[in-house]
Amino acid sequence: MDTAPQGTGLSRRLARIRDLLDEGPDARGTCEILPLCGCPPVPEDLLPEIAVYSEYLPKAAEFPFTPEQRHLQFLWDAFDRSPLSVATNFAFPFRRMIGKKLFRSCGKNFCAEYNVRFNFGRFLSLGDDVYMNAGVFIDTKGGVTIGNATGIAEFVKIFTHAHGEADHAERTYSPVRIGNYVKVYSGATILPGVTIGDQAIVAGGAIVTKDVPAGMVVAGIPAKVTRERRNGGRTGNGLNHIWLHNGAFQDE
Repeated sequence: MDTAPQGTGLSRRLARIRDLLDEGPDARGTCEILPLCGCPPVPEDLLPEIAVYSEYLPKAAEFPFTPEQRHLQFLWDAFDRSPLSVATNFAFPFRRMIGKKLFRSCGKNFCAEYNVRFNFGRFLSLGDDVYMNAGVFIDTKGGVTIGNATGIAEFVKIFTHAHGEADHAERTYSPVRIGNYVKVYSGATILPGVTIGDQAIVAGGAIVTKDVPAGMVVAGIPAKVTRERRNGGRTGNGLNHIWLHNGAFQDE
């Protein structure tokens, strides 16, 4: 279910947006996309003056935004102010199209709910069938990789950088890697440098400071291994990581 039903107004809008994204998008295309996705129009002559928040972060001095990256980030963030952002049959395909252009890699069937935030999309790598629920924040500055069929629940936070205590301007960056068929439950926090193994589970509210072995459940503050995942002898696709009823939006 990648688009709205054929022939509807939503599907025609999505088709036009896809064409415009394939062209860049440049300033003209971005200004055309905004009303198509339900956002107020922005005059084309103002768009070159708009700077997104991440451009004021030190990482942007090392990796400046291209105009296309800036337009895509602007569209992603602006869309959540639109009434169409709550129309799931429009919002999921729209965010998927942006992700495929903005992220380092974005596998098939990517699904993102509202208010998913990240600072540098080019440092985010996603496998197939990744699901992100509402309010997820991903600090991608150090690089984040999420494997196939992994679900990230509401208000999860993932961090990849830290500040020096004696000098706040001193920063260190450490990548986070999350494996395949992982579930990270609501409100969990993953700190820089952590690797979460395949088929692991992070309990709600956990703060993960160390690597999580494959197939294990971790919980608590700081998170510790509590037991093995009760997988009933199943692995991979047998775990049925189907995120919505009847596998909606997972049919690419």
